[in-house]
Formats: sequence, structure tokens, C-alpha cells
Amino acid sequence: MLLRVILATVMLATLGHAAGYGHYQTDFPPEEFRARHAKIFDQIGNDAIAIVAGAPAAQGFQVFRQSNEFYYLCGVESPHAYILLNGRTRQTALYLPHTDPDRERNAGKILSAEDAEKVREMTGVDAVYPVEELARHLSRMQVKTPVPRVYTPMLPWEGVESSRDELLYQQALIASDPWDGRPSREAWFVEKLRSRYPAFAIHDLSPILDELRLVKSEREISLIRKASQIAAWALIEAMKSTRPGVMEYQLDAAARYVFLTNGAKYVAYPAIVGGGTNAWLGHYYRNSDPLKDQEMVLMDFAPDYRYYTSDVTRWWPVNGKYNDDQKAFLKFVLGYRNALISRIKPGVTAGAVLQDARVEMKALLETLKFSKSHYRAAAEKALDFAGHLSHPVGMTVHDVGVYRNKPFVEGQVFAVDPMLWVPEEEMYIRMEDVVVVTATGAENFTDFLVAEPEEIERLMAEPGIVQQYPARLP
Repeated sequence: MLLRVILATVMLATLGHAAGYGHYQTDFPPEEFRARHAKIFDQIGNDAIAIVAGAPAAQGFQVFRQSNEFYYLCGVESPHAYILLNGRTRQTALYLPHTDPDRERNAGKILSAEDAEKVREMTGVDAVYPVEELARHLSRMQVKTPVPRVYTPMLPWEGVESSRDELLYQQALIASDPWDGRPSREAWFVEKLRSRYPAFAIHDLSPILDELRLVKSEREISLIRKASQIAAWALIEAMKSTRPGVMEYQLDAAARYVFLTNGAKYVAYPAIVGGGTNAWLGHYYRNSDPLKDQEMVLMDFAPDYRYYTSDVTRWWPVNGKYNDDQKAFLKFVLGYRNALISRIKPGVTAGAVLQDARVEMKALLETLKFSKSHYRAAAEKALDFAGHLSHPVGMTVHDVGVYRNKPFVEGQVFAVDPMLWVPEEEMYIRMEDVVVVTATGAENFTDFLVAEPEEIERLMAEPGIVQQYPARLP
């Protein structure tokens, strides 16, 4: 009898794996998605509905990645899917395409309308329908008056290597091109709703979702922490691989190896590997030049780990040795980082943190020696810069939401990024880490990543993966 039970258990497990349900995310339970739905219901009220469209199928040979907003609400990674949150009933429905046997034979299982029972169990939604049913259900909602208000995101959906600020800039370029000018997918969807259902008043769901995503749950924080740790390990490997003559893209490759071997399939943004004056460009991404002796390299790179990201930056000498001025600059940004993080806690504002840290940094600056007057002037000017407490970090590197206009609350995650510019020599110096506001202060996810000049020099004496596996082509 016991043997039969064991065999039955193994067969069930095997069938479940064969059906492909094991490919559904395991980071968030249904209860967490239902809690997010409840918060949206509370915001839109009992006379409204919310509709969020998932990402379309990937183009060409690209691997499909769900849009952040859709994934945030259900975790389903099927293209051309929709989720509807009905404020009248406080129930949620998913609309999925039908099974495509030919596609699945080539690419593996994709959750579809035919998997309704399993999808309900995994996601916590109340119902699952074929995608063509959405039009009929929306039509029926116009019968009972008052007709519900409809909320849907109107700001760009985020996918691979994207943040809203960059997507809005891209949309502006498209709009200004007289030979293009096509609407965004969000604008297209809103227009479809208005033309098919003119009784609906359409409202923007983006501010509501942004506010929810600004404060992270424990499970979200765990994923950002892991993404940050992977980013730190990648920078460690890049430091060890740095030598005069190494190409910028080889440090990019060393970091990507660390990403992939630790389970991060995507990158949060293109690697910034700026040797010499290339770092002055800020978001330099070409990574095509050789690293030169006597110059510095600035590297800013992080993975997309299970839909969550980080943002970590370090600045180090190509030849492995800081000169006195470079040490002074590094001690300045390191001191600034520590002064900022030590003051972050619930209830205080970003402005208060910056103001108090500025006082401490003025005292530190008095102890530092620079060989050139414009070096000291650059450090003094950095004291007045308000961007050292930088952008939120989460499902994108420049995550949605605004945290600097009110006191910190537990669960907010953002980048601490003290920086300074030396325009006379086109020099840009930064040290960036990601922190979360805790109940009593702040946790720096990458506090183990080397930061002191002596620590970085010792690390760079070790051979890196680029030296162990050099390029094969001449």
C-alpha cells in the first residue's frame, strides 16, 4: 500500500511537471496577489473596474518577458493576456489566449485559457476566460447603471531593459517623427475602449499602481536584495578582470557571466563601462574602447532577476593603483554614502537627510587634500547637489513612484548615489548602492561590496575571468 502511495505521488509530480505548470513563478503566493487586488479595489471604489493589458508576443527570436504591471498583479507570463478587477463585486478575472499546440511543441508550455482551474489556484484570481470573452463581459457591464468608471494604465508598460523615463523619451521621438507618429500601445488600448464602449469614462490607473509599487513587500525586498548581491559579485569579477588593454566590453561580458550563473536571465539596463572620459557621458553604453593605464573606469550594471532589479556603481583604476587625488575623491563619495545611509529611517524626509549629511561632509572635506584647486571646487559643489538620494528601485532600475516628497516609510527601496563632476577634465565620479528603509534605519544590500581604495586594490591584484578565459580572436 505504501509503495502505491509513493508511486502515485511520483506520477502526479511527473504529470504536473510535464504539463509545464512548474514554469509558473514561485516567488509570490496567491495571497499576495489578492492583497494587491484588494488595495486596487479600495482605491477605485465600488462603482469602477480596472483593466490591465499584458505584454504582446515578443518580436523575432526575442524571449517573451511579461510587462511589470501585469506580472505585479498575477505573475502570469503569457502574451496577449488581460486582467480585469471588478470593483462592484471585488472579484478578479484573467483573460488568456487559447492553447497553441504548435507553439508549445517548439517553445514549451504556456499558460492558456484551457488551464483555467490551475491558473485560478496559482494566481488567486476568481475566474479565467478565453481572451475573446473580454469584449462580451465589458458590453454586459454597460447594462446596469450607473455605468462603471474604467481605469487602465496610460503610461508606458515596462519590459526588458526599460524604465518609464526612457520609454516616455522614446515615445516623444516617435511622435515628433513626421514619417512615424504611431500611438503607444496604451493609447491604442484606450482608444479601443472609447470607440467600442463610449459609455465608459476612462481614467488612468498608473498613479494607483505606482503608489502600490513604491512600498515593497518582504518578498519583493528579498528579490531586490538578491539582484543587488548578484550585481555586487559581478562588479567584483569586473574589478579582478581589469587590466590595461582589456576592452570595456570584456568587463561587460565578465559581469553577464556572473548574472547568468546566478539565475538572472536579463539585464536591468545596458552595462555602463566607461574608461577615462567615456564615464563623463553618464549613460555611456557603447563599451567599445580599450582600458588605458593611468585612467579610471566607472562601471554601473545590474541584472533583472525574476522581474526585480538593482543599481550598483563603482569607480576604480585601470592599473590597480589609486593615486592620491583619486583616493581623496573615493573617500569623499564613500563618506557621503555612509553619511546618507546612516540617517535614513522611517519618519524623516530626504531633504533632512541631505541637509544633515551635508554638514558632516563639510567637516570631512576639510581633512582631504587635493593637488588641484578645481578638484576641491568640484567636491564643494557636490555638497549642494540634491540628487545623491536618487531614484526608486524595484521592477525597473528607475522604478515608478516618488518617495522624496514625504517622510520615509518602511519598505521603500531607492538608490543612494553620491557623485561629483570635474568638468575641466571630463571626470565623473560615483559610488552607488541600493537600500531599503527598515523599521529602525536602512539596509544597504551591497554593504559587502568593496569600497575603500585599499580593499579595491587588493581585489584587483587577483586574476579575473577575462584573464582565465581570454578572447580567442586576435
